Amino acid sequence: MTAETWLLLVGAVVLVLLVWAFWLLTRLRRLRSRVAHAWTALDAQLQRRAGLAEELAREHPEAVGEERAAYLAAFARDAREPRDGDREMAENLLGRELRDLPDGLPDVPAALRSDLAGTATRVVLARRFYNDAVRDTRELRGRRLPRLLRLHARRPLPRYFDIDDRVGGVASSAGGGSRTAA
Repeated sequence: MTAETWLLLVGAVVLVLLVWAFWLLTRLRRLRSRVAHAWTALDAQLQRRAGLAEELAREHPEAVGEERAAYLAAFARDAREPRDGDREMAENLLGRELRDLPDGLPDVPAALRSDLAGTATRVVLARRFYNDAVRDTRELRGRRLPRLLRLHARRPLPRYFDIDDRVGGVASSAGGGSRTAA
């Protein structure tokens, strides 16, 4: 092989590596955007759940009990703006309180029960989408070439959002209102 052939071969390999690095960088940028959008959606659903819980505690304390309504309102406020900075813990406390509500809540309007149930389901989905985006980002950034080329090395790795988002309580009984046969 001549020197020109070797030079051409090395040039082709460098070009392939550059194209691959550019593709990886583009993929990392898209994943960063995906994580940001998924977090926005998750945060919106968590804020909505906290708002509905606060509304339930404020407007229907007799349905859940006065003491439980006070706890529910406090947990909802803390979930919106955690005092200690631990959002996951605040959301877990609110979720547990919502799951422990009595079944049915007969004095609560069906629209509010339905909104609570729908929001609980959307929280589960939004958290799943967010954690999937985080997993994909961590997996790609952990590969050999992105680490070697230090692609996105200055950006912090996104964190998983781990909460206990089992659906229960109001959510499981929202659609199951008693119907009487006519």
